[in-house]
Amino acid sequence: MAGYPIYKDNREFIKGLEKYGELVTVKQEVDWDLEMGAIVRRVCEKKLPSPYFKKIKDYPGFEAFGAPLATYKRLAIALGMDPDSTVPQIADEYVRRTSSEPIHPVVVDKKKAPCKQHVLLGKDADLFKLPGPMVHDGDGGRYLCTWHFVVSQDPDNGMINWGMYRQMVFDEKTMVGPVLPFSDMGKMFYGKYVPRNKPMPFASVISCDPLAGVAACAPSPIPEDQFTGMLMGKPIEVVKCETCDLEVPAHAEIIIEGDVIPNLTIEEAPFGEYTGYRTSPREPRTVYRVKAITYRDNPIMAVSNMGVPTDEGQLLRSFSLGLEMRKLLESQGIPITGVFMLPESTHHLVVVGVKPAYTGIATQIANLIYGSKLSPWFHMVIVVDDQTDIYDKDEVIHALSTKCHPITGIHKYENAPGTPLNPFASPEDRRWSKGAKVLFDCTFPLNWPKSDVPIKVAFNTVYPKEIQEKVLTNWKKYGFKD
Repeated sequence: MAGYPIYKDNREFIKGLEKYGELVTVKQEVDWDLEMGAIVRRVCEKKLPSPYFKKIKDYPGFEAFGAPLATYKRLAIALGMDPDSTVPQIADEYVRRTSSEPIHPVVVDKKKAPCKQHVLLGKDADLFKLPGPMVHDGDGGRYLCTWHFVVSQDPDNGMINWGMYRQMVFDEKTMVGPVLPFSDMGKMFYGKYVPRNKPMPFASVISCDPLAGVAACAPSPIPEDQFTGMLMGKPIEVVKCETCDLEVPAHAEIIIEGDVIPNLTIEEAPFGEYTGYRTSPREPRTVYRVKAITYRDNPIMAVSNMGVPTDEGQLLRSFSLGLEMRKLLESQGIPITGVFMLPESTHHLVVVGVKPAYTGIATQIANLIYGSKLSPWFHMVIVVDDQTDIYDKDEVIHALSTKCHPITGIHKYENAPGTPLNPFASPEDRRWSKGAKVLFDCTFPLNWPKSDVPIKVAFNTVYPKEIQEKVLTNWKKYGFKD
């Protein structure tokens, strides 16, 4: 069993955030039409505590919880760690837990599953009974699913996928959203269901426990229900759906069940994207037909708001992508000192620290991670030596500006996989998910004579240890506070 606090649902997590001063309870009624979205957006941009909305206009009995994991402090709390844990500490704990054996979920009886307290079937399963927000002004519609995941299953091998795929409400029974072909669910749907003209059962899980949300963002090859157990240190409790054999977290707030329809599209978007721009045009996209809605007493809708950094989509995706790259590089014996993907880059830029053991090591690193299944989601790799703190943006900028040769240090990769959401891509490139990649090699060549290698001038590099220790010991005596 886990030796750290675990929140089985968002209700417990809300109490945990309140304990650590990371929650603001909003008692005043807020409008689902833009007002709620605007509050959550400002919270993300200012890195403020999560808002907990107690009253939503037109929806008595419903509550909402915004920006649940938009800061590293809240991620640390979700993992049961000290809220003041550093990013490297959080990363090491995440890797430790996710390097263990997978922990399979436990199926519970429906009577013990809070998400079954209310069950709407057939004509009663009406999406407009749920307080889906109009997240941004100019969005193509109301987006019920902004902090959620969609459960799907491979029809041949039974492999489960939990992934975050946005869903816009089209009518009482229909949601629409993009399912990219290179995504895990996209491979299942377009590779197996569509050729057979067979509807794919789905379940959208809204407002799950925090670690299930972390797992759904992670690009791990391990099924997310088992990955959640690894993060928790114990099995997650799941329950069977009403209309299909899929299983969903028993303590989630809201579940929407139905089928993804093959060979049918409806126009969706625009929407404020994780890149910080409204990029994708209104185009025909994948259709979800709803059969059932189940929810808890007084359900709490989780709301994320994609835009300029930092929201939980950017933070968690950057965090987990970077650590999957770390696992990949370590598995190949590369002498890395760490991997950090900056959330401010909207998970497009990753910094890799390495001991420059041989010529071409930066190129080898870039080739490995650009050749992995992770690569469509980012396009910039900065490789620095082991003298650079990858978590210190000032040091990274300094290394990039002084160690990377403008011609020989920059390596371009053309005709690479990308996403249709890249703001810099042309309309044609977006249409075909065509991208490009770049490596910035910020390591000095190994064939330079030692006498020619520039010496970094910093407090911890150009002063004897005894002087450093003397200065640090007397620092406050000199009159400095920190």
